[in-house]
Amino acid sequence: MREVSPRDGLQVEAIHLSTADKVAFIDLLSSAGFPQINAVSFVSPKAMPHMADAAEIMSAIHRRAGVVYDATTPNRLGVQRALESGVPVVSIFVSASLSDVRPGATQDDALVAATDAITQARESGLGVIAVVAKAFGCSIEGEIPPTRVRDMARRLAAAGATEICLGDTSGEAGPRQVGRMVGDMLDLFPQTPLSLHFHDTRGLGLSNVLAAMDAGASRFDAAVGGIGGSPQTRNSTGNISTEDLLHMCEDLGVDTGVNLDVVLEAYRFLEEKLAHPLPGRLGKFGRSRKAHLQ
Repeated sequence: MREVSPRDGLQVEAIHLSTADKVAFIDLLSSAGFPQINAVSFVSPKAMPHMADAAEIMSAIHRRAGVVYDATTPNRLGVQRALESGVPVVSIFVSASLSDVRPGATQDDALVAATDAITQARESGLGVIAVVAKAFGCSIEGEIPPTRVRDMARRLAAAGATEICLGDTSGEAGPRQVGRMVGDMLDLFPQTPLSLHFHDTRGLGLSNVLAAMDAGASRFDAAVGGIGGSPQTRNSTGNISTEDLLHMCEDLGVDTGVNLDVVLEAYRFLEEKLAHPLPGRLGKFGRSRKAHLQ
């Protein structure tokens, strides 16, 4: 599990947490046992004011042994800032939707920029999560051809990406589609780890996780409280809820290595700081009290 609430989760919140609160939140997540945390993004402060203190956060957090702290970087400048902050892994996005292409540019231009940033990161010794955003559909364009997603993933992998992530940015995916896509990707890239980033816009987030698990996937992003959403989409809700996903895994007998009690503590911390109820269900209602029959 990769916890993305410090970056993806907080980027669309009306309340800007202080740097000290962000550091305390990340340190709490570190104590929960997550193997990886998407801690910050190195982007223009004008474009993403929530992330203006990324360097300060990375210098102040307690970096726990065994936890990978990664940063989202949109370009070569972001990669350089991540490198200067001692970040070992960067996450680089490119959208599969033609609706996200900048005026006067092409999707190939976006891919070239992404592969250029990947090359720079790899030459600097960084790991790279290459994210194909809107891989399962777009709220504007609609269906995304699977061949387009596969071709983009091939180019990102060829550039040196150490992990491919398929993002369901506005929550368009369904279990049948996810199962097919995951099976195809695992066949195409058997040596490159595959991760999934689902949003719960239409209530199918955990169903999509189960479909991906059945197809052989084992790496998933989630956010405490189910917070988050993309500023670049018109109808995206939050990520799948970390505590809900952990509870489901607990019920299935899947050992994640993450302490759910600490995650629920992080849920309460975040709810207090953001001053509004969070979408996640387990934080509201608690664990099931049913007896599990053997």
